[in-house]
Amino acid sequence: EHINQLLLVRFALMTTKLHLNFPCQLLSTMLIILLTISSCLSYTVSAQQIRIREATISDTKAAFKEKILTSRELVQFYLDEITRHNPHLNGVIDVKLDALYDTEKADHEHERNSTAALLALHGIPVLLKGNMGTQGKLNTTAGSYALLGSVVRGDALVVTNLKDAGAIILGKSTMSEWGYFRSS
Repeated sequence: EHINQLLLVRFALMTTKLHLNFPCQLLSTMLIILLTISSCLSYTVSAQQIRIREATISDTKAAFKEKILTSRELVQFYLDEITRHNPHLNGVIDVKLDALYDTEKADHEHERNSTAALLALHGIPVLLKGNMGTQGKLNTTAGSYALLGSVVRGDALVVTNLKDAGAIILGKSTMSEWGYFRSS
């Protein structure tokens, strides 16, 4: 069921234009702000509640530790938000299809209180800028159709560092073609 939902999200993202007239950085920023600071809606994960949209990383890690929230529930919340808001904002260009599978490992490590659960970003989903190289299923296009389907040899250093810190790569944010690169 979750895979079908991710496939629909990814299809919707792939059919969205890669180059928009409205500045993509502004759209990406609007989406990030919407997902993190928006209204006071709560997402119920147990008898207790956590306000995910207002939660800091520290709040989220505390909720993981107290078993109020799982990484899977957090990732699912953001996938639902992307599905709901991205058709209007076009802030996310690609979603990692196996992001929910990555949460299983994180949640298992939280349950076992392993040392991995102590990492700074353990189980926290992040969106990458569209020009950050990622090995695997995510496209690295820098906002250009010319790079759609290109193969990257390995993860960019910042991506490696995020993964080493325990972050779950959720997808890639939209950007203008070539990131507004200009030559003089």
